[in-house]
Amino acid sequence: MKRIAFAATALVAASALALTGCSGQRGGDTGGDAGSEEAAGFEAGSSIGIALPDKTSENWVLAGQLFTDGLEEAGFKADVQYAPASNTVAEQQNQIQAMVTNGAKVIVIGAKDGKQLATQVQAAQDAGAYVIAYDRLIENTEAVDYYVAFDNFKVGQLQGQALLDGLAERAGHDAPYNIELFSGSPDDANSAVFFGGAMDVLQPKIDDGTLNVVSGQTEIAQTATEGWLAENAQNRMDTLLTGSYSGDAVIDGVLSPNDTLARAIITSVQQSGKDVPVVTGQDSEVESVKSIMEGVQYSTINKDTTLLVEQTIKMIGQLQKGEEVDVNDEEQYDNGAKIVPAYLLEPLIVTKENAAEAYANVPSLLEIVESYK
Repeated sequence: MKRIAFAATALVAASALALTGCSGQRGGDTGGDAGSEEAAGFEAGSSIGIALPDKTSENWVLAGQLFTDGLEEAGFKADVQYAPASNTVAEQQNQIQAMVTNGAKVIVIGAKDGKQLATQVQAAQDAGAYVIAYDRLIENTEAVDYYVAFDNFKVGQLQGQALLDGLAERAGHDAPYNIELFSGSPDDANSAVFFGGAMDVLQPKIDDGTLNVVSGQTEIAQTATEGWLAENAQNRMDTLLTGSYSGDAVIDGVLSPNDTLARAIITSVQQSGKDVPVVTGQDSEVESVKSIMEGVQYSTINKDTTLLVEQTIKMIGQLQKGEEVDVNDEEQYDNGAKIVPAYLLEPLIVTKENAAEAYANVPSLLEIVESYK
């Protein structure tokens, strides 16, 4: 993938991008491909399948509720399913197949493992349904019509820059800085995208000696966190501290790809008796926002799930009416079989300094921020 290959392409804000699009002609029975000039649409009130990976993240839980409410408000029948928290994908495969069998006109998939759903999404397309990859790209199949997500390469770039900024602010000494790197689950295509964006910023500083990865573990296979599980991150951090930071050795910073892992990393360091390093994150989870306001975790990324679900439902509505579907990137997301037309939203870095502004439109998080004033 171009993103996985770490080829960074600058993106302007989504709101400023000229919208291009593809009109669908499938409509349940024509069998055409997305991209045709002829639009057919499908019946109002149709069933829409939403297949989400699990409930291990606050954002997945929120997305399920937002899809249920938003689709029903838009006049559709919402079929929202979660795969179990285990690392198998068989249940999600079965759920998608059931949605196809039950006549879903659009199936939105937050992939449990984007490399293992080709058969199911092909069955969906063969049945006349549209497939939208939500947040995570589905790989190695042409049967994906659209991808909707935040700009995940930019997420990684923001995380890398936040780590540098935090080190300059909090390390208490000049470079070089001792750091460690974590990436997400290898079955999630976004993990490599996040890591690639971060390394786009950090690798030059590793090369010039500003940053020292004491363990020497700089490859994504070495830094991966299976299943995005907190216990796996904490166990690896325990091992890193024991093997590379004995005695008075100081760890200054850790690149963490999300908030759940960030808190596990922080717990490991605290239990070791060492000072908490600069730790990045993502997802604006409640406990991490509190930690940031307390001066413990350094940063997170705000990817407003409400906006992502709203955009997805808008695209579903456009498909239903046979209208041109909004996309703003038709070049960068190569899933191994095709370039998937994408709509990308802009992520926002959040630290203690800008938290009030960042969450001005998120009352629950703004309340937390203001409680620390």
